[in-house]
Amino acid sequence: MNQALLKEIEMGSKNALLKKRIITHYIYNGSSTITDLSKELDLSVPTVTKFISEMCDDGYINDYGKLETSGGRHPSLYGLNPESGYFIGVDIKKFAINIGLINFKGDMVELKMNIPYKFENTQEALEKLCKLISNFTKKAGINPEKVLNICINISGRVNPESGYSFSMFNFSELPLAEVLAKKIGYSVCIDNDTRAMTYGEYMQGCVKGEKNIIFVNVSWGLGIGIIIDGKVYTGKSGFSGEFGHINVFDNEILCHCGKKGCLETEASGSALHRILLERINNGECSILSSRIATKEDPLTLDEIIAAVNQEDLLCIEIVEEIGQKLGKQIAGLINLFNPELVIIGGTLSLTGDYITQPIKTAVRKYSLNLVNKDSVIITSKLKDKAGIVGACMLARSRMFES
Repeated sequence: MNQALLKEIEMGSKNALLKKRIITHYIYNGSSTITDLSKELDLSVPTVTKFISEMCDDGYINDYGKLETSGGRHPSLYGLNPESGYFIGVDIKKFAINIGLINFKGDMVELKMNIPYKFENTQEALEKLCKLISNFTKKAGINPEKVLNICINISGRVNPESGYSFSMFNFSELPLAEVLAKKIGYSVCIDNDTRAMTYGEYMQGCVKGEKNIIFVNVSWGLGIGIIIDGKVYTGKSGFSGEFGHINVFDNEILCHCGKKGCLETEASGSALHRILLERINNGECSILSSRIATKEDPLTLDEIIAAVNQEDLLCIEIVEEIGQKLGKQIAGLINLFNPELVIIGGTLSLTGDYITQPIKTAVRKYSLNLVNKDSVIITSKLKDKAGIVGACMLARSRMFES
């Protein structure tokens, strides 16, 4: 790929910024004609033609041939050249990481799921993460110079603009993104894991033209991603979406944030795990009872989800209770944001109707009728791939969006 445009963008030249707008248009709209592009960007057809010609020469844009029309001249369709550059996404889970590689057009070229990794807030875990990413890039089979950016999803408080993580790997005065870039040898950006999942679902999941969306990530923790008028909302410092730390319950359960009574303490994967162990230890029965009694490896959330989908009554009952508690608070979000779409994602969404039906029932009960009739509640289409798809897409869009 011709790297000149990337350098021009960094310098902020007018022509480079216009080309950046053209790339952003194609990221969100796929292929289009020069006429359509000129209308979208409010530029003259000759100006757009000139830029498209230059970008074809540089290898960013491809001519995809003539568009079939009912009559008259057949205009040419232009779009991103898939081989002009590549982007890597990294999605960190509690006991594994997922790494993906997309081409410039946004197609997934390489995907490795569930690479063993223990996510701890230690220097050793950070070094291990960098090693896994480096190994992936070496084995990807593409020219290393064509890897333009890497985006890494991290849970907790993350400022994507400054590159600082305030919850995990905050060991240096330098931004974490800068530390990672030096260790891995590529341009790196970071973002919150839930926000990345939201963006993945928006770009390649169940979103079909909706512009105002709430994505609820019910995994080990609990967070939301917010899209307003087609743009991911980050808040002033990148800390928006801390849904799990709303104080809801009058309990003595200590949340990992250090406070008590957080929504996450009774409506999350960690809550499901804790409640199930408590109830089995108190004598209730589950197909996981013997597994827990062995006290070998720690019980994983995936095992509990599998038990739910095998119709284990105790696990189902706890999931439904979590859905009711969650739905009551989602009703408040619907009253506040009046979204078109509420997407239930994360690990617990893999239980399907067992969690979504109690959520929908509670939403109908606790939200305003005039408001909730505008909001459709659905389950994530990308499921466990939402985070990795979002990370890859963010790696690309962060280079070219204003």
